[in-house]
Amino acid sequence: MARRVLVVDDEKLIVKGIRFSLEQDGMEVDCAYDGEEALEYAKNQSYDIILLDVMLPKLGGFEVCQQIREFSNVPVVMLTARGEDMDKILGLEYGADDYITKPFNILEVKARIKAIMRRVESRKAEESHSRIIESGDMRLDCEGRRAYIADKEVGLTAKEFEVLELLMTNPNKVYSRESLLKLVWGTDYPGDARTVDVHIRRLREKIESNPSEPRYVHTKWGVGYYFLN
Repeated sequence: MARRVLVVDDEKLIVKGIRFSLEQDGMEVDCAYDGEEALEYAKNQSYDIILLDVMLPKLGGFEVCQQIREFSNVPVVMLTARGEDMDKILGLEYGADDYITKPFNILEVKARIKAIMRRVESRKAEESHSRIIESGDMRLDCEGRRAYIADKEVGLTAKEFEVLELLMTNPNKVYSRESLLKLVWGTDYPGDARTVDVHIRRLREKIESNPSEPRYVHTKWGVGYYFLN
C-alpha cells in the first residue's frame, strides 16, 4: 500500500519538486499552499507523514501543527527557511517530530521521511500484541498508543508517548538525554539533547498534577530522566 504524504508550502516550485521526487518513489502526495488548506486536508484525509512549512499564508505552520496535534499523531516535519535554534525549538513545542532547514537536498528529505516511517513501522510491529503498562493511576495502552490517568485519556503526541512508554517499561532506570534521543528519535536524527528537554517538559505538563513536583517522570540532576514506579 502506497505511503501518503501531505506537502504544505506556499512556494509552488518547492512543492512541485518534492511531489515529483516522492511520486517517483511510489508515494501518494497531496499538496496544500496555505495553513487553512493544510488543516482541511489533515482533518479529512489520512497521511503517513506531513511536511509543513513554517511561513504560510492565512495560518502559520506552528499553529497548523498545534491544531493537527489536537486530533492526530501523524508525524510532522517542519520546513524552515531559517536555521535559528528558536524555530527548531518552537516546532518541537508545537508537537513537530522533526525539522529540515531550507535550502535542502531532496535526497535528505526523502531519507528523513523513510527513517521516520521505518521507526513508526518498527514500533507498530513491536506492539502488534496487546500490552498494558500500569503504575499508580496511570495506564498505558501500548497497542492503541493511548495514555490514561484515573481512566481519563491524556492526549500525547507520538514522541511524547514513545518517551513515556520507554521510561515506564524500564522504571527507575535513568536515561541520559543522549540515550533518549538515540532510542526514541533514532541515530540519524540531527537534533540535539534539547529536543528531549522540550518533550519531557510538555509530557509533564500533561501527566503531572504539579509539573514542578513530578509524581512520575523525575530528573536525576546531571544524569538524565527516569520513571518512578
